Amino acid sequence: MIDLRSDTVTLPTPEMREAMYQAFVGDDVFGDDPTINNLEERVAEILGKEAAVYMPSGTMTNQVAIRTHTEPGDEILLEQSAHVYFNEAGATAALSGAICRLIPGDRGVFGAEDMEAAIRPVNDHYPRTKLVCVENTANRGGGKVWPLEKLAEVKKTAHENGLKIHLDGARIWNAAAAMNIPESEIAKHFDSVSVCFSKGLGAPVGSALAGSSDFIMEARRFRKQFGGGMRQAGIIAAGALYALENNRERLTVDHDNAKIFAKGLAEINGIEINPDDVETNIINFRMQGMTTDELIENLNKQGTHVLPKDSITIRAVTNLMVSESQINIALDHVRNAMNS
Repeated sequence: MIDLRSDTVTLPTPEMREAMYQAFVGDDVFGDDPTINNLEERVAEILGKEAAVYMPSGTMTNQVAIRTHTEPGDEILLEQSAHVYFNEAGATAALSGAICRLIPGDRGVFGAEDMEAAIRPVNDHYPRTKLVCVENTANRGGGKVWPLEKLAEVKKTAHENGLKIHLDGARIWNAAAAMNIPESEIAKHFDSVSVCFSKGLGAPVGSALAGSSDFIMEARRFRKQFGGGMRQAGIIAAGALYALENNRERLTVDHDNAKIFAKGLAEINGIEINPDDVETNIINFRMQGMTTDELIENLNKQGTHVLPKDSITIRAVTNLMVSESQINIALDHVRNAMNS
């Protein structure tokens, strides 16, 4: 089985399982779990923030950040295809009572001028614009990496207008690897940062939210309110800590495999793709003369698994479980499918 549906399909390695088995644990709600404490301290250190808090999922870290930054009735600005808006089940409205104002972007990236134009003027009739959310890499943008100069401009404009800025950095590790820079060089542009351990890094569970000490203290209250307080969770945090220390450098392998796959797809008749759009580990492509359902069914029969992004686009994601040789086999499967 060649599973390119997502980088969330990764399984813990024997070494990661051993680290989880050996983990020292305690009651995290009481602050007594040493493994979670170590993970949180390490995340804060890597991101250049004062503190961090461990949570079960990236949706929770994003939504806790939004609740901590806003009050009910406030408005947040984000790109029109953002995960926070598109893939978190309306949680912004349900949990924080905040509304979203969408900014048109290019594969998930928008400019400071577009953002500033969306900020509401002060008026009793309008919601208060309080927060800007950025996603890096941009999931639905095909793993697009935000240029640092764009981040600097957005941060400057946001702060000049009294707004906080949050990073959905589920794949910040991929962005940093693609640019060959420390994650802190990205994180420094944000008041809060959400990161995920269960995608490219290969851990089974978990995300973290980082920011100032005061911000994280308040975020812990909302984590509890949202049902995210955990007890002896060091068992799963140990997998995240192992992934953090051992699997970041290898992300460039996934990026290389994604480029190989994209270039191979571009050579197959009936496939539409621009290989230059593939910057990290996400590949989006279209077909001519075949529906996404037909292609997926054919590939499933051959042992390669992908997902539809929409009715005309396929999404494939390279990951820890897929080797270069399997990428070449997957390309053969696509060729067979398109010629069937």
